[in-house]
Amino acid sequence: MAARPRPVRGATRNDASRRFNLPQSEADGDWLDAREDIDGAAPKSRTEVTVEHPRTIIARNQSPDIPFDRSINPYRGCEHGCIYCFARPTHAFHDLSPGLDFETRLFAKPQAAELLRAELAKPSYVCAPLALGTNTDPYQPIERDWRITRAVIEVLAECQHPLTITTKSDRVVRDVDLLSPMAAQGLAAVALSITTLDARLAMTLEPRAPAPARRLKAVEALARAGVPVYVSLAPVIPAINDHEMEALLEAAASAGARAAFFLPVRLPHEVAPLFKAWLDTHFPERAGKVMSVIRDIREGRENDPNFFTRMRGSGPWAELLRARFQIACRKHGLNRERMTVRSDLFRRPRGPQGELF
Repeated sequence: MAARPRPVRGATRNDASRRFNLPQSEADGDWLDAREDIDGAAPKSRTEVTVEHPRTIIARNQSPDIPFDRSINPYRGCEHGCIYCFARPTHAFHDLSPGLDFETRLFAKPQAAELLRAELAKPSYVCAPLALGTNTDPYQPIERDWRITRAVIEVLAECQHPLTITTKSDRVVRDVDLLSPMAAQGLAAVALSITTLDARLAMTLEPRAPAPARRLKAVEALARAGVPVYVSLAPVIPAINDHEMEALLEAAASAGARAAFFLPVRLPHEVAPLFKAWLDTHFPERAGKVMSVIRDIREGRENDPNFFTRMRGSGPWAELLRARFQIACRKHGLNRERMTVRSDLFRRPRGPQGELF
């Protein structure tokens, strides 16, 4: 029997999990950009949040195709519900489903700023750009109340530590009072992820992320404040949003973005069956074509886990996407500069003893 979409959620299925131990509840966050205020109440699927107490907060990686070696994830799981999210499989480590559980059973790390301060204060710490939003979105709806991302940025601003942010939310503009002074020192840059200009497509592809028009306004606001803004077309999905590439880049440049990048859709581990179930539910007439092109891009597989090619794809379809992207960027004056932040201004946070002298 075909899966039925849940009201305002991304995944159409929720594979069985072995353990559910999330006692704390949170009210739902952004509801399709206040859809209820316009269209009236809709059946809700409750979002639950549990507090996590990690011992450290900076995650490190050695991936050769990623331009940073450290990141912070204030939250696990993401209420935005993007069906293609490659972070979904991480929920399996908690015996939770990468499907609906990933969108509705979240983890928050309220001690993130305190842990960060302690790590930056270590004499062995060597400064390098720190990334926010590389796994789950740091500005997803629950950030409105938890404000963990803002607390992290406050510590980084105090220490003059370089920062890059990737987000799908216009909530990032809330923190422009911190980001603008950091950007003036060459310490901050923001990438807004915009995958479609079609609000109806966004409602199924990224059901709880702010509408595309709001994200473009966020690009404008950040650019006016002097924050370098880059637009991410990630992912580009064949026969779903690939036809919008040129229009997206034109809109990004008009809004004040300095550069852009794109990634072909990736379907690691449990993401592949979730994505195919989503296709069967929302685009049954083209599901076969979408998966056929994805396999062409991934050398006959549904996913390519290899470094470098996983980010680029291969074959005629991937080459065509790259050619279109490069032509559009040249036409609209994008990518004339690289996304760089400086690390030479870093100063360690003052500890309790430092406050006395």
